[in-house]
Amino acid sequence: MGGASSPERGRRPTRTGRGRRDAHRQTARPVSQHLRKVIAAVLIPFATAVLVGLVVLWPGGTPAHERTGVGFDRQTEQGTVVSVEQVDCKDVNAAQVPPTGDTSTPQGREAVNAEQGQCEKATIEVTSGAEKGRTFTEIVQPDAPRQLHEGQGVVVAYAPDAPRDLQYSVTDVNRKLPLTLLAGIFAVAVVVVGRLKGVMALISLVASFLVLTFFILPAILQGSNPLVVAVVGSSAIMLIALYMCHGLSARTSVAVLGTLISLLLIGLLGSLFIGWASLTGNTDDNTGLIHGLYPEIDMSGLLLAGIIIGSLGVLDDVTVTQTSAVWELHQADPRMGPRALYRAGIRIGRDHIASVVNTLVLAYAGAALPLLLLFSIAQSSMGTVANSELVAEEIVRTLVGSIGLVASVPVTTVLAALVVSADRPGSDAAGQPRAAAVRGGRRRRAK
Repeated sequence: MGGASSPERGRRPTRTGRGRRDAHRQTARPVSQHLRKVIAAVLIPFATAVLVGLVVLWPGGTPAHERTGVGFDRQTEQGTVVSVEQVDCKDVNAAQVPPTGDTSTPQGREAVNAEQGQCEKATIEVTSGAEKGRTFTEIVQPDAPRQLHEGQGVVVAYAPDAPRDLQYSVTDVNRKLPLTLLAGIFAVAVVVVGRLKGVMALISLVASFLVLTFFILPAILQGSNPLVVAVVGSSAIMLIALYMCHGLSARTSVAVLGTLISLLLIGLLGSLFIGWASLTGNTDDNTGLIHGLYPEIDMSGLLLAGIIIGSLGVLDDVTVTQTSAVWELHQADPRMGPRALYRAGIRIGRDHIASVVNTLVLAYAGAALPLLLLFSIAQSSMGTVANSELVAEEIVRTLVGSIGLVASVPVTTVLAALVVSADRPGSDAAGQPRAAAVRGGRRRRAK
């Protein structure tokens, strides 16, 4: 009899453990219908407002203007280098040596060196546009940063008002093939590792570029307030990207709310400090060209719009990570209350803050590296460098975005902890009261 009862006792822990796992799965079920209604009551008006904003501000296309032929505002065509031959720079007047032969200036030294060297005379064939098949020559000096070779694809600028021999010139090389190949490798890597989520991430990325290209940029060019356009466009991108990648769930909705609150904080801080620091947003040739073509654009508002859009991508990462962390903590221990969930989630968030802020600062520093090198060559002090508008813009952009990222961690963690701990589902999938189901399971195990 003792031998018969021992195996029976040995099997009971297994059933008990299975029952606990089943109860744990029940506790980790999606949030209740009541809580979903509460979240929907907040997000549906917000999504409706974003949709209305898109309809009201929709530009209908980029406004036309007469090309100036300066910088990016030039008519361009495609071309191919047909042949390249070596010629004496002196024979083609590639350099203008000062009459006095003065080589004390960098320009004078470069001119003398160019005249004494061997230049390249490239024949370029235009491969697109109305004058497809036309050829012209381009002289490349020996110290030019961009050298040409036979068979190379190039981008040529077309100036219709110039003399016929000077209408075409090489402005850049054609990089479509390597860029397309790199984009293909990126897409394959995302799909292989992320599988279905990777596919949805790529689709959301395309949707984000469509919103940026067909709404945000044309609306700003048509004179709409850049801040309003950025808020509406960023909100649309956020809703599309988060729900498409992570599903229509309460967990994603909490991440959306955390991202929205952080974006509002970034907008308020950016508006305050851009005005206080007297940042105009017109600091280089490109912004100067934009202001010249479209003087009605608020350049400081454009700067603030860039801060909001630039911060959105990192914010999505932080809020989704924090929300998922709190949800998983609750699933691991359903007895944890909101205070315990917040404390555990914020410990995870502190590690995330340290890495994200460092990443953001280094990204901006890397983009501004040539500018920082110029200040280093000029032996300017740190105070002088920071006070210049070019660098001050990047400082404000970095610090405002970083403050928003730091704030998003506690904000999203609090929201997630309150939502997931307030969930009290009343019934299981079969419509039976959950407490009764668990008690019934205990009675069965007791028998």
